[in-house]
Amino acid sequence: MTTKKILITPGDGIGPEVTEQAVQILKKVAPIFDLQLELTEKPVGGTAYDLTGTPLPDETLDAAKNSDAVLLGAVGGPKWEPLDFSVRPERGLLKLRSELELYANLRPAAIYGDLVNASTLKPEVVDGADLMVVRELTGGIYFGKPRGVEERNGERVGFNTLVYSESEIRRIAKVGFEIAMKRRRKLTSVDKANVLESTEFWREIVTEVGKDFPDAELSHMYADNAAMQIIRDPKQFDTMVTTNMFGDILSDAAAMMTGSLGMLPSASIGGSVGMYEPVHGSAPDIAGEDKANPLAMILSVGMMMRYSFDLTEADEMIINAVVETLEKYRTVDIMAEGKTQIGCREMGEKVLQSLEQNNS
Repeated sequence: MTTKKILITPGDGIGPEVTEQAVQILKKVAPIFDLQLELTEKPVGGTAYDLTGTPLPDETLDAAKNSDAVLLGAVGGPKWEPLDFSVRPERGLLKLRSELELYANLRPAAIYGDLVNASTLKPEVVDGADLMVVRELTGGIYFGKPRGVEERNGERVGFNTLVYSESEIRRIAKVGFEIAMKRRRKLTSVDKANVLESTEFWREIVTEVGKDFPDAELSHMYADNAAMQIIRDPKQFDTMVTTNMFGDILSDAAAMMTGSLGMLPSASIGGSVGMYEPVHGSAPDIAGEDKANPLAMILSVGMMMRYSFDLTEADEMIINAVVETLEKYRTVDIMAEGKTQIGCREMGEKVLQSLEQNNS
């Protein structure tokens, strides 16, 4: 058996609830593929701040760097919003991504089974849609300097800097093309080249990288148009590569295809340790009420199997178990007529039962 060290960071809000369900799926799937798990749990986000005074304790960061993969629940919530910006929960997440050099964030948005009826969009618009957003994760306006709030000419001014180096653009473009080549060989690069010099530069470099992938079809689209097109005709897209902020926004827009952020997993890769987390936030308004949808977190385990451990079959096994479960059961966020509404814990149990039945 191969031993894999995995850091579990449940985080805040519904994070611990969805993480608990994902971990039991992880424990079930691992031995099927001769994996022995060495699981370690550490705090991150607001929970970590309450315990240690920092959203990313050194102990958590060290454990992450010494793991084969990280499984993260969610961070943040109103409780910690009054804190200084430097110690808010989200800063812990950003630092973790940066320290692990996770520059590529993969966010798939696809319709699973008959979930098409859970979308607020027309069935004929979303049925068959399958989009992968490749988001640059460690650069751009979220990390650019100078940044801050200062007084100028007698009034306060807030400012952030959108900056990308050529090497940053080249490496994320390469990931975008590589992902596209494993899918339908269509890559859409999203920018705002008509008004932002930094993303005009982005377009230039992505085009240059595209010369190394002659079998891939490259197109460019402005971010505002891309947001509209995802809602108007999501099936036109295969793989999308874009900046940190645009990727953050557009992947949430793509969530409308599935009807809920609770269905969207993600993988952050690029360094030696991959991190896997649901796209949704901590949803403090339903924390502790067993209402959360754990499927994004469970599907994130599948992405871990695929991208960190090169076990595509394990990912497909988890997806199939989720699809089978959705035929009968739904959490409140994706509830549809004819289905049985269940809570977070029971949804995890139903997916586990499907896995057991299919691999007994």
